Amino acid sequence: MRKRKLGSSNLEVSALGLGCMGMSANYGPPRNRQEVIALIRAAVVRGLTFFDTAESYGPFTNEELVGEALAPFRDQVVIATKFGHDIDPETGQRGGLNSRPEHIEQVAEASLKRLKTDVIDLFYQHRVDPNVPLEDVAGAVKDRIREGKVKHFGLSEAGAQTIRRAHAVQPVTAVQSEYSLLVARSGSGSASDLRRARDRLRSLEPSRAGLPHGDG
Repeated sequence: MRKRKLGSSNLEVSALGLGCMGMSANYGPPRNRQEVIALIRAAVVRGLTFFDTAESYGPFTNEELVGEALAPFRDQVVIATKFGHDIDPETGQRGGLNSRPEHIEQVAEASLKRLKTDVIDLFYQHRVDPNVPLEDVAGAVKDRIREGKVKHFGLSEAGAQTIRRAHAVQPVTAVQSEYSLLVARSGSGSASDLRRARDRLRSLEPSRAGLPHGDG
């Protein structure tokens, strides 16, 4: 399996990554847990090192699944997860977007426990929160990086201006965006901004959900 470094960072990942969302939610009932754990571990054996999850998948259960599956390989793989939704930790009830700095800190701590790890390799803002300045979001992630709890900052479904503002506070290692053969989108300037910032676009659902994907 070929490896690639994301942007100008030292974060090296396999050219193909495995998005784990559909294993727990969104595309029908959750899959058999032991079968999915076996699948994730088989992917590692075959050379995949990049695995994507989020607190909102399940919610919470997908991070737990990925954490259990990858625990024996933790020093060989890169785990990306996401913050940005307001989810009741007791009931799982969703309440919209929430990227307030104090909430980012809480999500990071909870994700670390569910993922059975002491550091998150790549921490994405799942969706841009219009009520929280991007500078505050990037600053909160920067604080987690200084604490050693996060290694890299990412954005998901972000436009050019958002990328620029965030990158000015904390370098953005990767941007995840739906870049699909089946979903056409006009250019928004994101690609050129990524080149200037030397980031890497991670393609979300390039041939549609549920199929393997790599980066742009």
